[in-house]
Amino acid sequence: MPGTDEDTVAAADDALYVLTAVLLTPAKFPSVLGDDYPEACAALGLAPLADGYGLVLGQDGAGARWTVVIDDVSLVAVAIATWDCGMEYDLSPDDRTVVAALPGWPLDVAVAAPGVPAPHDPAPEVDDGPPLTPPDTTVWGSAQRRLGADEIAVHWSVWRDQISDSDFTPPQAAGDTAFEEADARDGNDSDRDGSPGGEKATPKGGSAVRRVLAEARAYVDTPPPLGRVRSSFAPGDARTLRADGPGWSLVARTDDIAFVLLDDAPGEVLPVGRGPELPGLLEALDKMAVRPL
Repeated sequence: MPGTDEDTVAAADDALYVLTAVLLTPAKFPSVLGDDYPEACAALGLAPLADGYGLVLGQDGAGARWTVVIDDVSLVAVAIATWDCGMEYDLSPDDRTVVAALPGWPLDVAVAAPGVPAPHDPAPEVDDGPPLTPPDTTVWGSAQRRLGADEIAVHWSVWRDQISDSDFTPPQAAGDTAFEEADARDGNDSDRDGSPGGEKATPKGGSAVRRVLAEARAYVDTPPPLGRVRSSFAPGDARTLRADGPGWSLVARTDDIAFVLLDDAPGEVLPVGRGPELPGLLEALDKMAVRPL
């Protein structure tokens, strides 16, 4: 949610007109930037501090794009929550909280400050380095795969309604994989309405899904980089789980099924039934997941 016209912070020796802000913490970071918190920090050239950062995106008086990094995470969290409620909030960090002023924006911003030139990259400075640019999401890849997982997590009920319990195979015989996967249906049935990114729930890709589940289970014994597994609020007593790894993303509800997205399966969303083992895996992942404070 954009800030108000009066929201300004000091950056690059000029006032910054605040357009929006996001959190960069182990439990909540723009997943388009990476599979985990350290990777997202590295995309901005930042050290992965335990408490994280707030990112303030805006324009200077000449219209140039700037990203101001601050270590007052609570201030940014309050601003975002207030904006989400449709209210104004003057996001004005103290200069002592500013960690860096980086040229460019690491994320797409759909709004612009009134009364200044259109958004553009600032003139290059030797000390600033190349300006930040959003990851390319015009073609399927890791960034688009993670955005697809974000979409499922936010609109879980829409995606869950595409799948019924009858879409899954009966429990496997002993010695086979214990995770149930959906049977391949005819082409017309799998062409359901997907997300704005074009993803569709298509129950196939069994061996790839089993590999993802095995890698996710390995996280329980060998903790991955911080932020690879995150747990957030869900209705009732459930939690929404998000796990990412090399080339894959998993979204699940602890009381329900899971969905898997793969770099190698452009635009496909692969559902995983609960079966006898998925509940235990989700419970174990939830116990070791990072949670918002």
